[in-house]
Amino acid sequence: MVSLANKRVLVLGLGASGQAAAELLLRRGARVVAIDGADTGPLRQTAAALERAGARVELGAAGLPAGEFALAVLSPGVPCAGPWVAGLRGRGVPVIGELELGYQQSLCLNVAITGTNGKTTTTEMVERMLTHAGRKTVAAGNIGLPLCAVADRTRDLDVLTLEVSSFQLETIEYFRPAVAVLLNVTPDHLDRYAGLADYGRAKGRLFLNQQVFDWAIVQSEALVQMRALGVAVKAKVITFSARDTQADLYLDRGLIIGRLAEWAGPLLDMDHCRVRGPHNAENLMAALAVGRVLRVPWEQIVEALKAYAPAPHRCELVAEVGGVKFVNDSKATNLDAVQQALVSLPAGPAPGPNVWLIAGGKDKGFDFHDLGPLLARRVKGAFVLGETREKLRAAWGLFTPCTPVDSLLEAVTRAARNALPGDVVLLSPACSSFDMFQNYRHRGEVFREAVRQWARAGQEPGASRGAPDAGAGIHPAAPARTMCQ
Repeated sequence: MVSLANKRVLVLGLGASGQAAAELLLRRGARVVAIDGADTGPLRQTAAALERAGARVELGAAGLPAGEFALAVLSPGVPCAGPWVAGLRGRGVPVIGELELGYQQSLCLNVAITGTNGKTTTTEMVERMLTHAGRKTVAAGNIGLPLCAVADRTRDLDVLTLEVSSFQLETIEYFRPAVAVLLNVTPDHLDRYAGLADYGRAKGRLFLNQQVFDWAIVQSEALVQMRALGVAVKAKVITFSARDTQADLYLDRGLIIGRLAEWAGPLLDMDHCRVRGPHNAENLMAALAVGRVLRVPWEQIVEALKAYAPAPHRCELVAEVGGVKFVNDSKATNLDAVQQALVSLPAGPAPGPNVWLIAGGKDKGFDFHDLGPLLARRVKGAFVLGETREKLRAAWGLFTPCTPVDSLLEAVTRAARNALPGDVVLLSPACSSFDMFQNYRHRGEVFREAVRQWARAGQEPGASRGAPDAGAGIHPAAPARTMCQ
């Protein structure tokens, strides 16, 4: 473990990751200076707590503080291409990320899971599976609990279960997963990366420090992408895919099939699980493979995965009002996630589209036109909001009627008034949330409250066209019930 005692260390960014990094550094005896370009009420509370613990904090920082630093620790939201990092490297200061710092201060092996979509779901599946089998683990990283916040607990763990993002992988140095999982690579964060190739290479850093005795569990299609980008995968490889029947684990008519030694034949029936859709089949395959390489008994793996309930905000059925289902897919912050939701939702009783889509938010640099043909098949109309609403209307208007709205409440109300029994009102934004909301969870909660307000008003879908159906009911869904079939 690297000693930090008496070293002067700079922390850049004081969100959850930066705060956890600063607190860990203080516990290790470092002399901490922390800066953030913003100056908000929550940040002032964080700054006050860190100052009481011995750090020096500057909010609203316009530049780097003076003096020499042995190390700088970067929060994921601070871009490596920004002036702060350039200035530090110009001064010869080593720069690492919060994930790398936490790894260097940890005392157990880890399973690291990344991908454009499915990271949180798969991380939760693996954590539940290991816990069910009596293995001591904690789910941390990009899932919401920074690695630095749990580093002190790792001496008592069997393995860490980590969700890692491309932003975190940009700033690793020695970070090495014993088991690395790459779920998929589709366009995302194009406001930060020059293109899909740069984004893919950032994801590929997951394998940078692995050795031949480690394991890489990789979607077949993503492995082809990695090889095309020149990313070397030195570890032992297990492939999986919902589409490639030549993969080591693959999907066949709802059955997950294995072709590995001692794992040949049907492994898991999707009908016995609480998650649905080909994308979740791949999440299950990845978790199955992790269980296999960690020598978890097959029966315990299957028991845990069958019982896994999906996380909130991902194809979550919030309520059914008058035969119309309201689905919260706020976590869908890119086009691939929206596509998965639209493909997976059940069709209506009549031929043709049955989805009213609510989309929009902060622009991540996507070209939205590619989704158009699917919208024409599935979407009756779209209500677009936020920073991207005019961009979405321009891209999608030829495929489905697009109506700009000023708020999520307005979008839910207008969609509900137009919907008929058998329709679905789907929040699947294809954008990040930070133009109007704190995060995707906040956006999902606002959607839920808007649905509750619609239900409390005593109205039914189609009320603007006539009297409500006296027999139509309001049925709140069980928490985190998935609608994706």
